[in-house]
Amino acid sequence: MLKVKCYSGYKANERPVSFSIEEKEFQVKEILDHWYGPDYTYFKVKADDENIYILKYSEHEDSWELEFYRKNG
Repeated sequence: MLKVKCYSGYKANERPVSFSIEEKEFQVKEILDHWYGPDYTYFKVKADDENIYILKYSEHEDSWELEFYRKNG
């Protein structure tokens, strides 16, 4: 199960600051990219484990999904 904590500035869930998968929590070190789909916002992030993740946020459903994971090294 994916849970995401976000920074909310001018809008809710503006960008992820940390996320947890199962019981393991990761801090977002850097947002490498973000882009918009028809109903989603995607965030390509580097976490504190140095791995790359793509997180997908559905504003309509107010839900997050893990779309991609790449282990560095």
